[in-house]
Amino acid sequence: MQKNRMNAELRSDFGKGYARRTRAAGKVPGVIYSRHLDAPIHVTLPGHEVFMVLKSSANAVIEMNIEGGEKQLVLVKDVQRHPVSRNLQHVDLLAISRKEKVDVDVPVVVVGESASGTIHTLEAHTLPITVPAVDIPESIEVSVEGLEEGTVIRLSDMTLPEDAECTLDPDTEIVSISVPQAEAEPEPAEGEGEATSEGEVAAAEDAE
Repeated sequence: MQKNRMNAELRSDFGKGYARRTRAAGKVPGVIYSRHLDAPIHVTLPGHEVFMVLKSSANAVIEMNIEGGEKQLVLVKDVQRHPVSRNLQHVDLLAISRKEKVDVDVPVVVVGESASGTIHTLEAHTLPITVPAVDIPESIEVSVEGLEEGTVIRLSDMTLPEDAECTLDPDTEIVSISVPQAEAEPEPAEGEGEATSEGEVAAAEDAE
C-alpha cells in the first residue's frame, strides 16, 4: 500500500461557523479516534492533500505529523461530503499501529472476459476483510476469463491477500455468469390501434 504522510494542526474551536471558515481556507476538520487514546484528537487537515489521498484509496493509511511533534499512524474510516458539491466536509480517522489488524471494506474488481455471448454480474461489490494495517489492498481481483453461462464464483473460490480474513460465509456468491435476456417488444395500449385506424380513415375522407 502506498505510504502517505500529512501534517495536522491541533484545533480547539468547534461549531458550524468554525467549520465553514476552515473549509473556506482550503482545510478540512477531522477527528482521530482510538481505544488506545485517552480522548479523541481534534485536528485540521490540508484539504487538497486529503482529497488526493482519498482519490487513490478509500482505505488510506496516513502517517500523521500532529502539531507539537507527535506522530500517529491513522486509517481513514469515514468521510463526510457536501450533498451537492461533494466537497469534503469532515474526516474521521482511526489511530492504529503497524502490527495490528484492521477491519475494512475492499472493492471487488472483475478482470477478464467471460465466454462469448455471456455477461457477468457482480453480486458483492466489496468484501469485509480483516488485514494487517500496513497491507490493506486497494482492491481484490476475481477473474471471469472464459467462464460459461451458469458459472457462479463464491467466496470459497477466491484467493484473498496474504494474512487477510473475510467474515462472510464461504458460500457467498461474488460473481455470476449468464446470457442476457432479450427485451420484449412493448405491447400497444388498449385502443391505441383503433384510434390510429380511425385517424387514418378520417384523413382519407378529408382527402376525398
